[in-house]
Amino acid sequence: MSDLDLCYLPAHEALRRFKSRELSPVELMEATIRRAETLKASVNALTYTHFDEAMDLARKAEAKYARGARTGALEGLPVGIKDESEIKGKPTSIGSLIHKDHIADRTSTMNARVMAAGGIVHARTATPEFCCAGTTWSRLWGVTRNPWNPDFTCGGSSGGAGASLASGTSSLATGSDIGGSIRIPASACGVVGYKPPYGRNPDDTPFNLDFFCHTGPMARTVRDAILLQNIMCGPSPDDIVSLRPKLRLPLEYKPIKGWKIAFSMDLGLFEVDPDVQKNTLAALDVFRSLGATVEAVDLGWPSNVLAAGMGYLEHLFGGYLSTLLDTHGDKMTTYAREFAEHGRGSKSTDFVASLEVVGEMYKTLGPILDRYDVLVCPTNALPAVPADFDQTTGTVEINGKVVNPSLGWVMTTPFNMMSRCPVLSVPTGHAGNGVPTGLQIVGRTYRDADVFRAGLAFEEAVGGWYGDAASRPRL
Repeated sequence: MSDLDLCYLPAHEALRRFKSRELSPVELMEATIRRAETLKASVNALTYTHFDEAMDLARKAEAKYARGARTGALEGLPVGIKDESEIKGKPTSIGSLIHKDHIADRTSTMNARVMAAGGIVHARTATPEFCCAGTTWSRLWGVTRNPWNPDFTCGGSSGGAGASLASGTSSLATGSDIGGSIRIPASACGVVGYKPPYGRNPDDTPFNLDFFCHTGPMARTVRDAILLQNIMCGPSPDDIVSLRPKLRLPLEYKPIKGWKIAFSMDLGLFEVDPDVQKNTLAALDVFRSLGATVEAVDLGWPSNVLAAGMGYLEHLFGGYLSTLLDTHGDKMTTYAREFAEHGRGSKSTDFVASLEVVGEMYKTLGPILDRYDVLVCPTNALPAVPADFDQTTGTVEINGKVVNPSLGWVMTTPFNMMSRCPVLSVPTGHAGNGVPTGLQIVGRTYRDADVFRAGLAFEEAVGGWYGDAASRPRL
């Protein structure tokens, strides 16, 4: 097996080969590191790397498999950890010059679980500063590019994770999602991303208390996303909102024949690119071929949904960042500074108004999901914006119409507002510029298994992704 084939081997298949001794964790790690070093300049998906330590841990994992010792659920796999959460004794920058010298004195629960399961943190994945943009570039780390077309963004804020998976430099990756930050890069990079229901996966304070905010898995296959999700989820004594009991998702599901699937191309809110529409309609045909009924629905959402979502984010997240303006404003990126300034100007009445919109949205979504098994819609309304796009100065047009440059080209934020609904993003194909497109599968509140059942059925029907050279980026 070539290095490239090793780098794109599904995580669950690598584990099977580790156990049968057809493959060593050392071989996989060596191939992954070589690939990462080759693509460091062209993709720039990784920030801090821990390759020497990763090789030591891979050798230890190899020895465990060789002697038939008990192994963890992720034993020996290279896992990219978003450069946002902490690992004790290691640097965490959150993409900011302000934190470039920060060394963590604790390990985030999510990361502790990954490592306890035998996952090897070979690298941290890039993020925009403070994870507050749908593109991934920063003054500290530069521009992270889309492996399918480097002129375009890999998405954000978990953009490094998406780019790393798509380019074969991680087997699995972690992400976080406050306005679409897992699903935007999953769609733009052609990988799988999961936003779990609020509280399913633990997070760090204070944003564990923000119901827009979710940590979750990213992977190249649906089954791999389930594998990582089962490690990440479950109650934590450090997170008051983490749910009991732990939900363990199966890796196999029954067919979706007879399912009723609700569909909206634009959620009544967005302009949608023609290539995205074409690939979405093709995806609907796949669901129909599986015996599901697909019906268009009108959500009846108010026109101010995106403004309300931004108002919520600016009040909490922007308010948090605004405390840095006086002492560190000169070190901040344009987009982080603008977000912080909006946070400084936000009022409690703006925040309460956003909650009222959230309530109105669920009054129509809830009854629809009561009649259908899942709702599907595009993930990104536009495949991607330019790699170095600056939302503070640039403009975005879809179908000749100017949209909000921050979150108007993605269709993810409404489902952060519908925070208790699980959402899985899966690839649907590529646009004319080579950039992938994606589909969101939205489930009833806390019905995680439903979206994975639909996603796995879809993946199996289309034959999966990245299985051969023709289905991978040409890097």
